[in-house]
Amino acid sequence: MRNFNKKNIKRRDFVKGIGGVAAVSAVTGFPAIVQAQNTGPIKIGVSSIMSGRVAQLGSSSTNGAKMGVDAFNAAGGLNGRMIELVIRDSKGKPEEAARINRDFINRDDCDMILSLEASTGAFAVQEVVRELGSLCMHCLSETSSLTADPKLRVHNAFRSGRQGAHDAISAGSYAAKIAKEKGLKKWMTVGPNYAYGHDTTKQFLKYLNHFNSDVTLGSQLWPKIFQADYTDVINKILQEKPDAVFTCLWGGDLSSFIEQGNLYGLFDQAQYFCIALADYTTMAAVKQLPTGIHSGNRYVGTFPGSAANAAWEADYVKKFDSRPTNWSWEAALGMQYLIEGMKKTGTSDGAEIAKVLPGMKINSPFGVDGTITMRAEDQTIVEYGTGWGVTQSSQPFMPDVTATDWKLIYELETAWKKEQGYI
Repeated sequence: MRNFNKKNIKRRDFVKGIGGVAAVSAVTGFPAIVQAQNTGPIKIGVSSIMSGRVAQLGSSSTNGAKMGVDAFNAAGGLNGRMIELVIRDSKGKPEEAARINRDFINRDDCDMILSLEASTGAFAVQEVVRELGSLCMHCLSETSSLTADPKLRVHNAFRSGRQGAHDAISAGSYAAKIAKEKGLKKWMTVGPNYAYGHDTTKQFLKYLNHFNSDVTLGSQLWPKIFQADYTDVINKILQEKPDAVFTCLWGGDLSSFIEQGNLYGLFDQAQYFCIALADYTTMAAVKQLPTGIHSGNRYVGTFPGSAANAAWEADYVKKFDSRPTNWSWEAALGMQYLIEGMKKTGTSDGAEIAKVLPGMKINSPFGVDGTITMRAEDQTIVEYGTGWGVTQSSQPFMPDVTATDWKLIYELETAWKKEQGYI
């Protein structure tokens, strides 16, 4: 399917306009003009949250993308053509994300889109690329339905980020085991009040009950995304006195919740399961990280425990003088897929690259066995490292991670998709 964006319209009109002089084109250099259209920079539009409370999402993810771009350009690019990232701030607003990405295609003549948006923005971008047909790599959205739901899926959009359903299966199986060992029967949940929070919490509870039916659910609390004060949430937890609390708060929201909870001794009174805590930068942002919080891995240099992962982290730190985040590796992986697609096709044509990405397996420091596959059936990655561990108060904060078996993830994910009517 041809990518009918502004760039293609310009080319079509150009060819139509010179049709009358085709007879003399051979002596006037027309073939050279056509060839020139495949020269110049390869422009990739990048929108993300670059300001405000979660600006780290934008800065650390664009850093991850730049690592791959710099290596590609240093090696000569694509037949001498270099990648140019066109980066803009969506400010966390879905309508702004949609506008920016439409401009990338219609005004900036970008060849493809690297979407570094959280889920709310990613769904807006999805509708833009559905309409305009440009190749898009979603890197950070973890809401499962983006790629799992065939009604939302489009042939030209892919996901290089982890998926909520995968993390929920990993979390539920781990939490159920701990609940049995420690007798954790009464649970509460705290999740951000938008699609990712609701979907992830619902899926976690599904698998917690699947592996351990001897639990009861108390209040489910839904603070606003980027909420500054968690006093009402904390007071509700203190009143109900649960045995365990699950939260999928992330980034600055999670660190604020923990810091404010520390003032009330919140983490001494129950077991906490934080699916998004184990990013070095999030853990380091908490002035006093409690020992004994259970967390899913986001990005820690010790997992996967390979030389390739350790080397990638060291390169990132050397280049940016900061530690990588979960968003960093997801964006780096997304950029790697676009680059491998260009190498395989020999072109920056998004329509051609979209044909080779489904099913593509690449070597990656973030893969559980050193590789990651772009699953063809739903155009999302699988076999990335996912697991859980327990925090300590000092670096490396979460030294040990127990990996989740992907056979278990595949089995339960397939059953979930059938329940949803996705397959």
